[in-house]
Amino acid sequence: MTSFSATVLWNRAPDAAFTDNKYSRAHVWQFDGGAEVPASSSPHIVRLPYSAAENVDPEEAFVASLSSCHMLFFLAGAAKSGFVVDEYRDAASGELGKNEQGKLFVSKVVLKPHVRYAGAAPDRAAEEHLHHEAHAQCFIANSVRTDISVDLA
Repeated sequence: MTSFSATVLWNRAPDAAFTDNKYSRAHVWQFDGGAEVPASSSPHIVRLPYSAAENVDPEEAFVASLSSCHMLFFLAGAAKSGFVVDEYRDAASGELGKNEQGKLFVSKVVLKPHVRYAGAAPDRAAEEHLHHEAHAQCFIANSVRTDISVDLA
């Protein structure tokens, strides 16, 4: 079985009382390869200055994770099918909604991939099939109940 890990590190500022909820939500995600990502709550959830708008928030990371996983399986499928991809760009977006218990969750993610090929590109049906297979194989998408769609407009 494969396992994955990340370290999430937050420290209270010396002058923050904490119990008044006026503390920074800025923190760092650390990964085993040495990458460190500045993170925070979303300023849509926790107002400034208690969040850091320039940092990645968990909701953005969730959308990016779904997009990245989809892209990696798409690229593998395109290569296997003989298509050479020069660029893959996805302007993915997500929405919060409420579940059956009235709790907020990322209810919808829309992937909007634009692929540039070198040489022959797949026809629309073949490209749709590659995206369908990428979605079916993406283990992140298979792990969540979020409605995930692909818009090839």
